[in-house]
Amino acid sequence: MAAIFFVVGLGLLIGFVLIWGFKTLPKEKWQMVAAFPLEKLEQGQWRGMNLTWYGLLSANAYTFGVIMVVILAASAGIPIFVLVLLTVLLLAVTIPASKIVARIVEKKKATLTIGGAVFAGVVTAPWIIMLVNATLGTAFNFHVPVAVMMACLSIGYTFGESLGRLACLSFGCCYGKPLSQCAGHTRKVFEHFNVVFTGDTKKVAYASELAGEELIPIQIITAVLYAISGLVGTLLFFQGFAGIALVETLVVTQIWRVVSEFFRADFRGERKFSIYQIMALAAIAYTIGLLAFFPNPGVVVSLDKGLKALWHPGMILFFQGVWIVSFLHAGRSTVTASEISFHVVKENI
Repeated sequence: MAAIFFVVGLGLLIGFVLIWGFKTLPKEKWQMVAAFPLEKLEQGQWRGMNLTWYGLLSANAYTFGVIMVVILAASAGIPIFVLVLLTVLLLAVTIPASKIVARIVEKKKATLTIGGAVFAGVVTAPWIIMLVNATLGTAFNFHVPVAVMMACLSIGYTFGESLGRLACLSFGCCYGKPLSQCAGHTRKVFEHFNVVFTGDTKKVAYASELAGEELIPIQIITAVLYAISGLVGTLLFFQGFAGIALVETLVVTQIWRVVSEFFRADFRGERKFSIYQIMALAAIAYTIGLLAFFPNPGVVVSLDKGLKALWHPGMILFFQGVWIVSFLHAGRSTVTASEISFHVVKENI
């Protein structure tokens, strides 16, 4: 019963955040969160560095996903220091991969891709877990079940990806096709359910000149679908069905990634069936194949143990570190610039 209340409460919290984001973030003023001066120019002007809501919301999503991984894995009895190590190792793979894969596929230096990061994480995670088992596990007498840990990672990713779509709404990326270019049936479906971006510095404006257009709300659909999938996966995990939770979250997220790209207007590479879609299908096949070798061992799960793991001072510092690294990685805008001026308000002297 405690697990059901936890999932319901989680759903209400995520629902509130998503509704706020859907109504607010496509507006122009929600792209830049701050700017700070870097060097002085002529006539009292300073060249500024822009910090974005994309980075802040991405950091929130990353951190929330990590928190969910810790709750789930700790509830299954996986030691805290092992969780921290595995998380650091996986972030060390996925964070750089988000930029490297985008550069290879899209030929752009200042672009990030979650799809590429996920594929890199899915491929490397089982081997990282097995490496930790073979080294530290042997030395300190513990064993991390691969299927259980993969389920925790998949559920955490699903929640992080859901909340991460808010970052896309803020930056104006990952956008859907304009309704004006859609067939009659599709246009009718989204006539009263679409998204309109404002602001010349959003990607939807400078990359496709679609600011002010009614677009298919791909980000919103993705956020809602993934949130539901994450909640279902969490409930399955607490009922002892880690393997099913892994398959459920992975299939929902990756199949939707394949389907959703047919309704997107942003550049996804030169292919009609993109590299990202191929990665998504390969990730499903790869993971299901792994489950044949690493079946769910039937671990007893305790929500109480998972929640208690959050309140260790070291874990709080760890979550803060994840947030800071994520924000510094994604929050410094390289495609926009600013000029800042300062002056004295004489009437307040």
